[in-house]
Parts: sequence; C-alpha cells; structure tokens
Amino acid sequence: MMDLAYVCEWEKWPKITYCPSVPLACAWSCRNLIAFTTDLRNDDQDLTRMIHILDTEHPWDVHSINSEHSEAITCLEWDQSGSRLLSADADGQIKCWSMADHLANSWESSVGSLVEGDPIVALSWLHNGVKLALHVEKSGASSFGEKFSRVKFSPSLTLFGGKPMEGWIAVTVSGLVTVSLLKPSGQVLTSTESLCRLRGRVALADIAFTGGGNIVVATADGSSMSPVQFYKVCVSVVSEKCRIDTEILPSLFMRCTTDLNRKDKFPAITHLKFLARDMSEQVLLCASSQTSSIVECWSLRKEGLPVNNIFHQISPVVGDKQPMILKWRILSATNDLDRVSAVALPKLPISLTNTDLKVASDTQFYPGLGLALAFHDGSVHIAHRLSLQTMAVFYSSSAPRSADEPAIKRPRTTGPAIHFKAMQLSWTSLALVGIDNHGKLSMLRISPSLGHPLEAKLALQHLLFLLEYCMVTGYDWWDILLHVQPGMVQSLVEKLHEEYMRQKPALQQVLSTRILAMKASLCKLSPCTVTRVCDYHTKLFLMAISSTLKSLLRPHFLNTPDKSPGDRLAEICAKITDVDIDKVMINLKTEEFVLDMNTLQALQQLLQWVGDFVLYLLASLPNQGSPLRPGHSFLRDGTSLGMLRELMVVIRIWGLLKPSCLPVYTATSDTQDSMSLLFRLLTKLWICCRDEGPASEPDEALVDECCLLPSQLLVPSLDWLPASDGLVSRLQPKQPLRLFFGRAPPLPGSTTTLQLDGLARAPGQPKIDHLRRLHLGAYPTEECKACTRCGCVTMLKSPNNTTAVKQWEQRWIKNCLCGGLWRRVPLSYS
Repeated sequence: MMDLAYVCEWEKWPKITYCPSVPLACAWSCRNLIAFTTDLRNDDQDLTRMIHILDTEHPWDVHSINSEHSEAITCLEWDQSGSRLLSADADGQIKCWSMADHLANSWESSVGSLVEGDPIVALSWLHNGVKLALHVEKSGASSFGEKFSRVKFSPSLTLFGGKPMEGWIAVTVSGLVTVSLLKPSGQVLTSTESLCRLRGRVALADIAFTGGGNIVVATADGSSMSPVQFYKVCVSVVSEKCRIDTEILPSLFMRCTTDLNRKDKFPAITHLKFLARDMSEQVLLCASSQTSSIVECWSLRKEGLPVNNIFHQISPVVGDKQPMILKWRILSATNDLDRVSAVALPKLPISLTNTDLKVASDTQFYPGLGLALAFHDGSVHIAHRLSLQTMAVFYSSSAPRSADEPAIKRPRTTGPAIHFKAMQLSWTSLALVGIDNHGKLSMLRISPSLGHPLEAKLALQHLLFLLEYCMVTGYDWWDILLHVQPGMVQSLVEKLHEEYMRQKPALQQVLSTRILAMKASLCKLSPCTVTRVCDYHTKLFLMAISSTLKSLLRPHFLNTPDKSPGDRLAEICAKITDVDIDKVMINLKTEEFVLDMNTLQALQQLLQWVGDFVLYLLASLPNQGSPLRPGHSFLRDGTSLGMLRELMVVIRIWGLLKPSCLPVYTATSDTQDSMSLLFRLLTKLWICCRDEGPASEPDEALVDECCLLPSQLLVPSLDWLPASDGLVSRLQPKQPLRLFFGRAPPLPGSTTTLQLDGLARAPGQPKIDHLRRLHLGAYPTEECKACTRCGCVTMLKSPNNTTAVKQWEQRWIKNCLCGGLWRRVPLSYS
C-alpha cells in the first residue's frame, strides 16, 4: 500500500560534501514545496548551514540557501499560504524567508527575531482563523458547502476590524516562549515570557491552537519519568507592545512509566507531537530506549468531579452544576516497537461525527486518519492516528519482512541501517517525503485505502473528493496525481465537471480557472486525453484576455446604470445574432470603448493572438473529426465562441480608433475585409452550439466556406504550450526514478507528445513569451520564468510600462494563469 515514486540524492563533489544536519528539519507546504536542511562541509571541515527548497514536480531543480545561521537549524515551518518559511536555530535566531520576485527558486530573508543563546525547540506561525473541515460521511453530497464547511475558529490575534495579525511563536530550551508580530508597516514586535515561574529544561515541545484563539504549548524535559507539561498562552497587544500571558494546564505521565514491569525500559521521551495543529486536545508521545520504542496517544477530556455524599446532603448537584475538570486519558498505545527515528502527522482536517475509536468502517482507512512512523531498521509504518493500529508498511530493503513478525525480534545487521531522520506527509496525506541518514530524499506514494482493498469506483471517489477539496482551498494537488492511472483520467474529468456544474453560479465563477487547471493536469496523464491539455490552457488564456480587455472599458458617464460596459457588450452580442460585425457594433455605445492610442498599440500582440486563434479554429472546422488536433473542443463550446465573438467586436471598434492595433492577416486579395469574413463565419459556428438555442451540426455551406479560408488567408501556426518537463506523467508505471540534485534528467521521447500537432519544438526554433505573445528568438537574451505546473514561459521583466500592460501582467505576476508557481529558468530554455 506504499511504494517508492522517486529518490533524489546529492552528487559527489571533489572538495565539498552535503551531509545530513543534526538535527535534520523538514517541512512540506500546501503548494507542494519541500524545505529541508543539510550541512555543507568543505576540505577545511567548515560547516555551512543550508536550507534547500524544491518543487515536488522538479526535485532536481533545488534552490539551496546559505541560511547564515551560526548554529544547527532546529525547526522549519511553512505558513498557511505556503509562500513563506520560518527557520530557527540552536542559538535562538529565527528568520522569515519569502520568495524574491514571486519565484519558487529564489528566496530572501528580510525579517526575524532573536532569543540570544537559547536554542529553539518548537516553532509555529500564529493561526489566521481559517479552518475548513472535510466531512467524509457527506462525500456523496452535491454541494461543496456540505462536504467542506468553515469551522468557527478564532485567530491567535486580530487587528482592527477582525483581520488576523501575522506572526510566529517559539519555545526555547530554557522554558521561554517568544512571540513576534508582523505589523502592516513591516515593523516586528517581539516579546518573551517564561512558560511558568519555575523554569526548567525543555528538550521537546510542540504548539497547537484552540478555537477560542488561545495557544497550547506541550513540553517535556526528555525523561519519561518526568511529567509532560501543558500551558495555555494568550497573546495580546497593549500600548503598541506585545503581551504574553501563560497558564498551567493539566499534565500527564506516560503510561509505560507507571507499569512496574517496564518502568525503566523506555527512559527517554523522543517525540512529542499534537495530532494536529488545530487539535490541542490530542497528543502523541513516543518513549524510547537504545533499541526499542513505544508510542502512546492521549486525549484531553472534560469529566465530572466526584462529589462526596456529605456535600450531596448539604447542596445536591443538579444537572450541569456538577463541577467539571480537564483530565488526560490514554486513547491507545502500541506494543514494543523497533526504535522510532521520525514521526509525520496528517494535515488533512477531517471531521468525523464519531471521534471514538469505533469510527465508521468507510472512514477507518481514509488517508487523513493515518500518521507515519519511521524506524531505525529502515521501515515506515502508517498507523491509525487514534487506535495506532498499523495500516500499511514500507520496507526500504529489497527483501520485505512479514508484517506480523515482531520488530523487536528481527536479527540486526552490521552497521546502522539507512532510515529516515525526518519525514513529512503531504497536505492530502497521499504522499510522504523522507530524508534519510545519508541525506537522500525519498518520495513515497500512500494508497488512499491505507491497507484495505478498495474497489476501483471507491478509489475514484476518494481521489475525486480530495480534488474537490484542493479546488475549494486552492491547495496544490500534485500528490493526488501520483495515484491517477491513465484509465481513471476520463472518468475523473467527467465527474469533476459534473460536481462543478451542481454548484451555485457564484461559486462556479470563483472556481472556473481552478477546474480548468485541474482538468489540464489530469489530462496529461493519459495518451487518450493529452491533446485536451492545450485546449484547457488556451481557454484559461482566453478568459484572462477577455476579463482584462473588458475591464479597460469605462462608462461615458459616471452615473450610468448598474451594468458595466463589459456586461452590456456580452448581453448585446448574445442577443444580436447578425453575422455582420458592423451591425452588431452599431448597437453599442462606442464612446465607452475609447482608449489612449499608446494603450491600444501596447495591446496589439494580445489582439493579434485573438485574431489568429479565430482564424485557426475556423480553418480547422473541416477537420473537426480529428480529436488529436489542438483546439478541437472549442468548435462545440458555445461559451468560448461567444467570448471570441465579443472580442472581435471590441477589436473592430478599437481598429477604427487606431488601425495599427488591428490583427495583421496575410490575404490573397487587397480588397478583402478579413475581420468581417471571420466574424461572419464565427457567428454561424456560434449559432450552432450556443447555450440559448438548440445545438446543431454546422451546415455544409459553412464547412465549405471554412475549407476556402486557407486559400484566402494565411493560417498561422500557433505556438502551443511546450510539453512539461515534470515528473508526474513519468511516474505512472510505478517504477521508482533515481534522480540527482542539480542535474535535470533526460526527457524521454514521449509517444503522446509526438501525436500533438504543433507541440514538438525543434532545437533552434524561435521561442515565444506565452503570456505576452512576444517572439524571443531562437536564443533568448532576456531572463525568463516558467510555470512549475504547465510549463508556460514568460519574461521575468516587463518590456512595456503602459498601464494596460501592467494590468494584464498583474493577473499572473504571483502565479501562472493555471495557479502554478513560477521558477527562474536558464536563458536557453527549451
């Protein structure tokens, strides 16, 4: 139920060596960026503390940062947006890293805090109050509002108006808690307070949050004979200063220390973790000896305090008036295990109607209910987060052992086995990354069934549910794609579309770009659907152009009625089905379309693309029976054809103001009005498939006219998106890939790519900026960036400073139009 997807390791260099740091820190963001630490050792034995950040789709393209931490890095923590990273070290220094120029392989640190000389043992961002629960029992419901509900959860600290305040909290080894707040002005407010009056050594700590806005800190001194202490921390701002108030909560002793037979068997507590960041009532503890470990799961419950009969006679306890106390109760414990080397907990906020151990059978094996335990023998176990029952096992050695063989009795090999020193589960718990004691990174798939046999229909339902969750939250879904087989793609795309169409129109509009990006990434995984990838990305591009151009229109009078010029344009174009572009144009208030001449000229490349795409579609109509041709799906898409029709009208009006902004066509006749011809044919095609009227096949006369187009106008060859150089489509056969950091793997000749008309790009062929539609030449001299998800390439710096171009670029300056992250690429990109 677990298998290896790929392994990425460091190449051996003559004078420097990447070696695993001690301790080794690792973190996985909701955007599928992984950060981990190593030490860089040179010939003089000098150590440089490094932080490495990589995208799971391109693990070889690792960005290595010289952190300038003077001591070992102890903690790494992503924020909830996945765009900023905290690092803390054993000298009490905390740094906040953010993307430079919104690039996933370029990072900088501008703010931080310091508790000088006091090592940081736990670190977390303050909670922003956003919590979306998954209701597994309602996965069959039609509304996303029933499947995923917003949980009432207060931020750790709020600004004026209820906006959550950003910042972080850390716990030091001497028992101090430090909070740093990021003010909107960029200033950092830092305050430090003792967790309790009697400070003691804190070897382990973890941080969780309560729905009421409080923070809970768990600490242990490392000895299993000492209690695990819990504290409530409240943060506030008083007179422009950060204030910290602490309160002691009930503590606990591990159950293994109260058993007389094995009282001294597990002398050290090696792992202390809350089961979830926003679940302060459940905690996981691991106690270990040199050779073995035991894991216990505890829950904090509110219980009635027994009242002596004497007090009953004086004042009877009635109903809710009975005094209540908080008490830790053990939920489950394992038998003796091999020594645990790392623990990874799920991030999926699953909401169950019954949180007892006897949960419904259909949720018992759901991915978000499993936690991962790595052992010194090299194995990894997925265990139920409440019962701790083993659900799946992965062995790193080639000879797997029986799962029911006691770990404690296994014969030991000579020398330390390769084992994970740090692990992290993905945000859907369908993948696990581990860094071993040799510094090698391993990516594991975790089956959605977690050890239980699943029918294909149920497995499809699990993946669909998690895709919907990513669509609603905006999280990256790369880890879900690891489990999609080519035969599932068609069904997943259809079901995803069905579920999307059931939602309210307002929600559909919000999610319209995400579902297109999701369909595109799914269709890459199957040879039968790979041609649709171009169509989905083209539709994203078309929607973005349409929104941008319509937003440039301004009403002639400020006190105009409620509809904007863009809305009126859409309404009139939908109502008037005339094939003459000038007759449609007469019904519009052309004064609303007046723009500055420089602005119109700056938009020429985008207008040219619209004109070229219309010509390409109409010329390909006679070949509509060939689904392998990009653009095929547009020929029956009334919404997209209507959008193109509206843009043709806008371009026609702008052409009257400045003829040089019009698309340029190479025609065989000087007297031919190319715009009118294309609009007439486009309108006839749109009438055949528009939403308002009955769908019909294009008549023979229209097909004949489209057949003549190549003899009237030169049909351009459109530059479609390049084939992605990512890994996910190559991980289908479940044969693990061996990769090296810093060295891109050779791209195999894909049979699916060769089937695509116009996708193959020969070496030395002129390249194009996919978003600005500018030709860059065969060997670009400008720095470029590429999308980690779709492979779209654009220049890093804008060549034009006009307002309209800036407005267009603002749509994709932080993320690609498909939602993917940007990464800097070499000048000679392919």
